[in-house]
Amino acid sequence: MYKKEMAECALGRRKAPVVLKNGVVLNVFSGEWLNGDIALYGDTILGVGSYEGEEEWDLAGKFVVPGFIDAHLHLESTLLNPSQLICQALKHGTTTFIVDPHEAANVAGTDGIQYIIDDASGCAANVFVMMPSCVPAVSFEKNGAVMHAEQMEPMMKDPHILGLGEVMDVRSVLECEPEMMKKLELFRREGRVMDGHGGALSEKDGACYRLAGIRTDHECTTYEDAIREARNGIHILIREGTAARNLEAIVRGILNDRISTDMFSFCTDDKHIEDIAANGHISWNIRKAIALGMKPADAYRMATWNSARCYGLDRLGAVAPGYQADLVILDDVEKVQVSQVFHKGIPVTENGPASMTVPEKLLDTVHISWPGPEVFDMPISGEKQPVIHIIPGEILTDFSFEEVPVHNGRFCPNEKYQKILVFERHHATGMVGKGILEGFSIHGGAIASTVGHDSHNLIVIGDDDASMEDALEELIRCRGGYTIVRKGQEPVTQPLEIMGLMTAQPHEEVSANLARMLLLARDMGVPEGIDPFITMSFLALPVIPRARITPGGVYLVEKSCFCKEEEYE
Repeated sequence: MYKKEMAECALGRRKAPVVLKNGVVLNVFSGEWLNGDIALYGDTILGVGSYEGEEEWDLAGKFVVPGFIDAHLHLESTLLNPSQLICQALKHGTTTFIVDPHEAANVAGTDGIQYIIDDASGCAANVFVMMPSCVPAVSFEKNGAVMHAEQMEPMMKDPHILGLGEVMDVRSVLECEPEMMKKLELFRREGRVMDGHGGALSEKDGACYRLAGIRTDHECTTYEDAIREARNGIHILIREGTAARNLEAIVRGILNDRISTDMFSFCTDDKHIEDIAANGHISWNIRKAIALGMKPADAYRMATWNSARCYGLDRLGAVAPGYQADLVILDDVEKVQVSQVFHKGIPVTENGPASMTVPEKLLDTVHISWPGPEVFDMPISGEKQPVIHIIPGEILTDFSFEEVPVHNGRFCPNEKYQKILVFERHHATGMVGKGILEGFSIHGGAIASTVGHDSHNLIVIGDDDASMEDALEELIRCRGGYTIVRKGQEPVTQPLEIMGLMTAQPHEEVSANLARMLLLARDMGVPEGIDPFITMSFLALPVIPRARITPGGVYLVEKSCFCKEEEYE
């Protein structure tokens, strides 16, 4: 709130409460790096120039940029309860998180969303929530909850709710399906931002998508797709997560064509905690863009001001008068070496808030009707079978019909082909989808997870039925998580007891355990370039081309149908 005391400090007639002296400050409006002091009044920046303060900090020529904004992420995909993840990312300069909690919503509906908001609320950060648009992702999915516009509207009164989360069901937008139209109209009427999930839209599909009110897209994997959508006025969120890494392709295109960066921002989408600890958060996106040849000022603008403008966050994204004092002090601009982080004018400390007590109903979400070990049996008919192919470094898959190993009329896995099964785990319906997977290459056991985007049913991959059964039983026992079973040995498990998605365990323990599990997965054949857990989790998401596996079976995304050879050909 503007008042006389603030004006007198800004004019230099009296000392400001706090002044950060002798910094080199990025002006996001002009792209300049300017020497100056930063005067603060509570959580507000009064000005940048020459100031005196009641309390002064000497920055000694260090660089100052706005706090970084992650324009799209799923806190659940970091595996930690929200407060832990936010506190870790804060150390790397991310002070604003635009969260899409559709993982939690697909398991537990509005209860899951409220848990995300409540657990994050004590953190020294700006946490905004995009209301999940596709719960379930597509109408035939078997998930834990269904959210229509009627369930969304009451929650929009919560100040944390910023807009509508990624609209993954593109077809329902283009075909103006009634339920999707209700959601779009609700958020359009309120003047809220609506996120997209297009990726490779044609020019006309992209135009229609934008016409419907969709403002962003984080699914572009190539520069060609990104610039085609940007030309339609869709703001491109360049994703650099743990499994999906699209930054290099898109940034190289921007630099080669020398286009404006105004329609581009950075996001992580899905990034594991050990990756954040080792490489950083949005800081990694900035560092990589600069290393590819982008001007530092442009890279920092994409991580701050561009995102703030896109989402209407008027007080965020700049080191300038009237803006919130979210600041990152850097020892090195190109390496994005963070010295200190301020949120609302207060230095961020190492210690975050205590995690909240998790409601019991969010700790009891794995409900499987166990049909017996015969469920892993896969009789084969016909010469060729549908095969899902992993593409290293991508969450896209390929698909073909191929001859596969058969013994006594049943599929017989080997080092090339493995079984993949998805068990409906929310309502104990007994539904199980079965498929054949190539490129994952695990052998001598099984791997399983209750993280299976976006419906989060239980996925098991393996070449040994007994190990697959052990993996299934282990995840039922620990109420969800990741597990690896080497044939004849005890499971190695990371429990994710909160909705089968997250854990309250300390991040150090989680990171160390996941590192051990990754080594085991590599030893069992999962190749470099494939994150076994994230790759596995996306194999169940029937909105990303080309083929997926659900409790209903193998699904062909472009054809919007379950797999039959005659339909494919």
